[in-house]
Amino acid sequence: MNDIWSLFKKIEGSGKAGGPPEFIIAGLGNPGKEYERTRHNTGFMAMDRVSEETGAKIDKLKFKSYTALANLGGHRVFLMKPCTYMNLSGEAVVAAMEFYKIPIQNVIVVFDDTTLPVGKMRIRKKGSDGGHNGIKNIIYLSGSNEFPRVKIGIGQKPDGWDLADWVLGRYSDEDLKTLEPVFKNTVEALKLIMDGKAEEAMGKFN
Repeated sequence: MNDIWSLFKKIEGSGKAGGPPEFIIAGLGNPGKEYERTRHNTGFMAMDRVSEETGAKIDKLKFKSYTALANLGGHRVFLMKPCTYMNLSGEAVVAAMEFYKIPIQNVIVVFDDTTLPVGKMRIRKKGSDGGHNGIKNIIYLSGSNEFPRVKIGIGQKPDGWDLADWVLGRYSDEDLKTLEPVFKNTVEALKLIMDGKAEEAMGKFN
C-alpha cells in the first residue's frame, strides 16, 4: 500500500498530470556552487523542500530559471529558482507570469530577510521591497507590489560586517538544523496562501 501511495505522489508531482499552472512559486537565490548554503540562497533552499514535498525535480531550464510543474495542496504550480542572480530576479518571474498569464496576486515569492532571526518567518500579502534587491526587481518589472511573500529570517548582520559579506556568508550546521522546521512550515504556508487563507497562515506562522 505504501508503495502505491509513493508512486501516486511521484506521478502527482511529476508535472505530467493537470493543466497549466494556477500559481507561480519562486524561491530567490544565486546560481552556482559557490553560493550553496549561503544566507542569500535561503529561497532556493526552501524550494528544495517544496521539491521533496511534490516529488518534482526543479531542474528544467526555462525563463532563465530552474523550473518544474507540480501539484501542491491541490493546486497546479510552476516552481522557479531564477538563475539571473538575485538583483535581476524579476526578469525570470515576469517572463513566466506573461507566458502562463498568471496575475501578480498568484505569484508567491520566498526569500531571505535580515530583519528576522534565524528560525523565524513572516508572511505578507503584499508590501514594499524592504531593501531586498530581488523583491525590488520583481516589483519594478511587474509594476506591482501586490504579491504574497514568505520571508525567512537569516539574522541581522553583526556590527562591523558588510551587508553583502553577511548575506553571502554560509550557514553554520546549527543554523541549518534550526531552519529545517521553518522550511517545513513554508510548505504549509504556501498551501494556505493558495487556498485563499493568507490571514490564517500569518496567524499560524508569523
